[in-house]
Amino acid sequence: MRFILSRSTNPGFNLAAEEFLFLRLSEETLFLYVNEPCVVVGCNQSLLAEADTAFCAAHEIGLFRRLSGGGAVYHDAGNLNYCFLKNRIPGKSPLGAAFLEPVINVLRSLEIPVEVGSRNDLWLPGGFKISGTASHVGKIRELHHGTLLYDTSLERLQQALTPHSPGRIKASVASVPSPVKNIRRFLYENGIEAMDASSFFQLFSERMQAFLPDLIRMDFSAAEMDEIGEIADKTYLSTAWTFKK
Repeated sequence: MRFILSRSTNPGFNLAAEEFLFLRLSEETLFLYVNEPCVVVGCNQSLLAEADTAFCAAHEIGLFRRLSGGGAVYHDAGNLNYCFLKNRIPGKSPLGAAFLEPVINVLRSLEIPVEVGSRNDLWLPGGFKISGTASHVGKIRELHHGTLLYDTSLERLQQALTPHSPGRIKASVASVPSPVKNIRRFLYENGIEAMDASSFFQLFSERMQAFLPDLIRMDFSAAEMDEIGEIADKTYLSTAWTFKK
């Protein structure tokens, strides 16, 4: 399995990288990345119905649309994004929660007792969500990605994802709000050492390699970087795509 830890924090680049890995490659891949502050909506959502765009503009929070469905999410330096890509297996449903098993194993090894929810999301004891996921499935490939709240600004998250006019736009898919908590706060409350986000993400990636021993660490080649940049410019950095609903 190819393992790529993005060197970029640009949301447009990382979303384009996911599309590149989905459409242009055939290898099974784990892609991890951290984004600059941004709101990312699902492909069938209305950004104006999901985000406070004025607040986001005032606080330099980017606005983006991803390839997959699902609800709106907030990213910043305290949030880790994970993405699993693989070829489909004939006769097997691609929409189960099996892709979460490595994430669950890593978190539990770090004394974080997560459980899987009904929407293939991850929850802490007490009813707090720490990871939402979404999927994109094609004829040949499947993509599953999720967020992992470690030390995200929950105040910014709440403000960015609370539109002034929350009325839903026809044909858009509404998000389903959930109570959330940072993993770092949970560890602190339970007397467990809580490192900074960067150190936690490094440890998470190391543990992931231990649980998936066939991982081969790779970087994007110069040619792949150029191709991803073209996808980003054409789609994920385009206002026509971002505000299409």
